[in-house]
Amino acid sequence: MSAIRALKLSTRAVSTRQLSRASTLSSSLLRMPLVAVPQRAFSVSARVAGQGTSDVTLVEKLATEISYEKEAVVTGTPEFLQALKDEGIWKIEETAGQDEISLTRTFGNETIKLIFSIADLQNAEPDEVEEHEESGEEGEAEESEPMQNYPIRVNASITKAGAPGALVLDTVVQEGGFIIENISFYNDAKLGTDVTAEADWQRRGLYIGPEFETLDPAVQEEFDQFIAERGLNEKLALFIPEYCEFKEQNEYVKWLNSVSKFIQA
Repeated sequence: MSAIRALKLSTRAVSTRQLSRASTLSSSLLRMPLVAVPQRAFSVSARVAGQGTSDVTLVEKLATEISYEKEAVVTGTPEFLQALKDEGIWKIEETAGQDEISLTRTFGNETIKLIFSIADLQNAEPDEVEEHEESGEEGEAEESEPMQNYPIRVNASITKAGAPGALVLDTVVQEGGFIIENISFYNDAKLGTDVTAEADWQRRGLYIGPEFETLDPAVQEEFDQFIAERGLNEKLALFIPEYCEFKEQNEYVKWLNSVSKFIQA
């Protein structure tokens, strides 16, 4: 029996019992003599409109969480982000309240754009997070910078001025490197790079190229060199998860504050 059907049957059974009880109660009441019942005014002092009994406790717990999480928030521009900006190679774009981040640069007549999301931090498996923490402890012991082990998916697109088409690479950033999973080519650059639902629908059914690992090893190696020359290297692979952590922490604190203010309103 499906869960929906079971729920309907359960609801129907409850309704039937309630109706039966109501009928029995009505019959009993009709047989009872009428007695004047003193009226009692409803009290509104214990609860204001729109405020439940658990609201105060919830707000207190949220305040504790906000206080704790604020300690991890970096005020101003963190050093790793300032270092990227000072290089002047990659331009970072993100919007407060949204989970996607983009990095854009030019390379000769090419425009390279990377898109990734902080949602991948939430989707990371528990063992991946544990591995990340363990690597951080080992890094502290060795006085070296720890590698981020959890994967961050990065969509990279390359277009050329005056030339049709777009090269789109599906990659994963992990352990200080870019892992290529698939390389697609689109004759229409706009179709290949648009992130709208309509463009995604139009791309369905198109040949997206072979899985990267099925290519000849020599071809794979040349593609790795190809993206490394364009700045998709270890340095950027370490920056991306670090920035995701930075943005996710800020967004989480904003979310806590917004929810708390709404409940108190």
